[in-house]
Amino acid sequence: MDNVFQIVRIIHILNGAVALVIAPLAMMTAKGGLWHRRWGKIYFWAMFGVAVTAVVMCFIRSGLFLFLVAVFSFYLALTGYRVLKRKKPGDRPGLLDWTATAAMLLAGIFLVASGGVSTSLGSQHWVRIVFGALGLLLSTSDIRRFFKPSVNKRAWWFEHMTRFLGAYIATVTAFSVVNFNFLPDLARWLWPTIIGVTGIFIWRAYYKKQFARNVSPS
Repeated sequence: MDNVFQIVRIIHILNGAVALVIAPLAMMTAKGGLWHRRWGKIYFWAMFGVAVTAVVMCFIRSGLFLFLVAVFSFYLALTGYRVLKRKKPGDRPGLLDWTATAAMLLAGIFLVASGGVSTSLGSQHWVRIVFGALGLLLSTSDIRRFFKPSVNKRAWWFEHMTRFLGAYIATVTAFSVVNFNFLPDLARWLWPTIIGVTGIFIWRAYYKKQFARNVSPS
């Protein structure tokens, strides 16, 4: 079983490295352009590989917590990709959308509950609460949007951007946790979220101004 774990771990690392490098290329290319779509698809499938191998490793050795983190990170990538199928308010969510959202809702509840009940986990106590709360916020907002889609014709664009950037934050977090041993444990987990979420708010505000001036995103 150890040999299987090591093989899966190598595949996991390779997919993570691809995701870490490819995402900035998609960010820097013209939105909606050929290379933006190509880099985005490569990034999505790399994240799929990360999630699948993470699940396998969790069942072999790593435990439930990292399984739930894998659910959280892939949920961001999947919903960012799936929203491209629902650009119009009349486009309804499919079974995959509902299943992913339900999985994230349950994972978020468990993370918050386990983090709140046990304070003997050290810094992981706060990590569980923060990631669980984010998962609950995202999944409940998705459920609300499923029942009452936004009438803003560019809502899908902001959702796509936010979710893919969120998935990249999760990728950077994984890299930080494994490699940035010079940082305190809690900081290794949370600095990408603090900086990344701030960046998302700035980026969204920038593009809202661009759209208000009828300028296409680039």
